[in-house]
Amino acid sequence: MADDNDKKLNENNNASPENQEEKNASEDTGEKAESTDKNGNEKREHSERNDLNIIYDVPVNISAVVGCAKIKVSQLLKLGRGAIIELDKKVGDPVDIYVNNRIVAMGEIVVVDGNIGITMTEIIKMNA
Repeated sequence: MADDNDKKLNENNNASPENQEEKNASEDTGEKAESTDKNGNEKREHSERNDLNIIYDVPVNISAVVGCAKIKVSQLLKLGRGAIIELDKKVGDPVDIYVNNRIVAMGEIVVVDGNIGITMTEIIKMNA
C-alpha cells in the first residue's frame, strides 16, 4: 500500500507543469478528462449519461392494435348492440405494439390477474 501511494506521489510530482495545470483546471471546474476508444471516438463520461435521467419521467402513450377493419359509413350506422366487426387478423396472430404512434414491437395477448396485457415477442428495429 505504501509503495502504491509513493508511486502516485512521484507521478504527480514528476508531471509537467502543462499537464499539472490541465489536471488542476479540470478538478476546479468539475469537468472530466475525455477519453477515446481504440477507434479514436470519444467515450461518453458517466456524468453525461446521468443527463438521460431527465427523460425517464416523460410519459409516453402505448397502444396495442389487435386488428383493423374498413367499412363504409352506411355500414357503421347500421351497427347495433351485439354487432360483430371482422378484423384483418386471425386468433393467435401477433399484436402490433405502438409507442407514441410508432410501431416498436409485436406481441401476444395475455391475461394477468383478470386484466388483458401484452407480452412482447419481437422488437422492431427502426431505420434512422
